[in-house]
Amino acid sequence: MQVRDIPFVDLTAQLASIRPELDAAIAGVLDAGRFVLGEEVDRLEQEFAAYVGAAHGVAVNSGTSALHVALLALGVGPGDEVITVPHTFVATVAAILYTGARAVLVDIDPRTFNMDPNRLAAAITPRTKAILPVHLYGQPADMNPILDIARHYGLAIVEDACQAHGSEYEHRRVGALGEIGAFSFYPGKNLGAYGEGGIAVTNDPALAKTMRMLRDFGQETKYNHVLFGFNYRMETFQGAILRVKLRHLEDWTEARRTIARRYDALLGGCDVVQIPEAMPWARHVYHLYAVRTPNRDDLRARLASEGVQTGIHYPVPVHLQPAYASLGYRLGDFPETERAAHEVLSLPMFPELTGEQVDAVAAALLR
Repeated sequence: MQVRDIPFVDLTAQLASIRPELDAAIAGVLDAGRFVLGEEVDRLEQEFAAYVGAAHGVAVNSGTSALHVALLALGVGPGDEVITVPHTFVATVAAILYTGARAVLVDIDPRTFNMDPNRLAAAITPRTKAILPVHLYGQPADMNPILDIARHYGLAIVEDACQAHGSEYEHRRVGALGEIGAFSFYPGKNLGAYGEGGIAVTNDPALAKTMRMLRDFGQETKYNHVLFGFNYRMETFQGAILRVKLRHLEDWTEARRTIARRYDALLGGCDVVQIPEAMPWARHVYHLYAVRTPNRDDLRARLASEGVQTGIHYPVPVHLQPAYASLGYRLGDFPETERAAHEVLSLPMFPELTGEQVDAVAAALLR
């Protein structure tokens, strides 16, 4: 197949497939006349928590807000430390800094791009309050050793599952493995809103109650502000839209996994790129299909010249971002992260990507 401008992601293709359901859901919100929180958001919280395998969901206005309220609900604040990774979107670290705590970084496992559990214990100090593993690109971090270390040291775990809706670790959905899991509903995510959105899930009713107050100016009841809180409420439209899309999520996930297997078959024997390695304990949901190559920038330019759009996640690690210089890290501190930043290239990946398009992307890459 000849390449004809294959996009990195195509949100309009998904919209077309569910337009009647969305139109009905949006009309229902308009007719009800409530546009912040409300019944649609309440139902989304229940349905998404059940999907993940958690008892409670607290819908907010972004994945970053979900991480922030999760950390605050666990009592993280000034003087504390939270351990996470530098190979992630900056929101992971920003949410830690928002609490006044210090972000302590550990390097990644090059096979998974996730936290290397072997580096975790050495980063723990008497000030460590929580561990924040990231389930990057749709594959879970290796959670059993992380959970064991957390239990040994009496630390809480907040899972950054913002790219991992439906991903599983040893047949358990991520987000419900630690104390709290945070998900993003940014439009390009596996389950995306048509705007911003996020949710925190937990099995602890007290944590859920605290996070509900934190998202709504700290109100326990109307005009009774018992905590210093924030305006992190989800819009009702997004709740209604996400409820429609949640019903299709498993079909879309299996489509992503089928596409990934096709890429694997076509590119597995190529010595120019290294394909993603799905761990035996993981259900990888392929938010991204990220290959590695030492000649990443040249390959990306050549693919663009043939009409194939790609992405880079993330070209500058958090510890080398100017805005995060105060963390005190420098070039060379995290060699696996820094190598990944120069080698990772994300190929087109969305559920509506056709087999012919996958074949064309692979053929262009091999050329």
